[in-house]
Amino acid sequence: GKMLSVGYRLHFEPHHQKVMQLGQQKSMGNITDIEADHGLHYPQGWRLDKTLAGGGPLMDVGIYCVQAVRYATGLEPIDVTAQEGFKHDAETFSSVEESIAWQMEMPGGIVAKCTSTYSEKTNRLRVVAEKGWLELAPAFSYRGLKGKTAAGEMNLPEVAQQAAQMDDFAQCIKENRPTSVPGEEGRQDVKILQAIYQAMETGERMLIQ
Repeated sequence: GKMLSVGYRLHFEPHHQKVMQLGQQKSMGNITDIEADHGLHYPQGWRLDKTLAGGGPLMDVGIYCVQAVRYATGLEPIDVTAQEGFKHDAETFSSVEESIAWQMEMPGGIVAKCTSTYSEKTNRLRVVAEKGWLELAPAFSYRGLKGKTAAGEMNLPEVAQQAAQMDDFAQCIKENRPTSVPGEEGRQDVKILQAIYQAMETGERMLIQ
């Protein structure tokens, strides 16, 4: 009987809200391709322990790419393929992947190509449609996001993302309305992440069920 909301701060950030609007309302026509990359440079501690982290960069920062594809299109992936990247430091990354690339096939023939890594800083989202494109770089940071489209720069305000997220959740409670990021949203992402790992380990295309 309690309301549950997942801490997806970027749902409340103006650049990403614009991505949702342009993509889901098809303001640039149908989306054809998406590229999303997010990585950190050699993190330490719990991130390198699969028991504590659940996985490597896919579980840590790759989730941002999965989320971006889903809310840019308003669609769910049909299937995924994935490939583990070369381990430059097999000792450091003995229990988790150092990098991973994966591809998500979406309804309507949309293909999303994503990468996540612990060997370099990457931070970009690019959406290509029939009548234009948009790109955020950096895309997933806590501050300093920048965006542009085929029509020009995105001149959008910077907000305290987590404050906006918490304010919205408080309003959901006060107004007794559903949150836009319920627990089911997180559960769906975990299902997709698990399918990506299975695709990486087996070399096979995995259906999202």
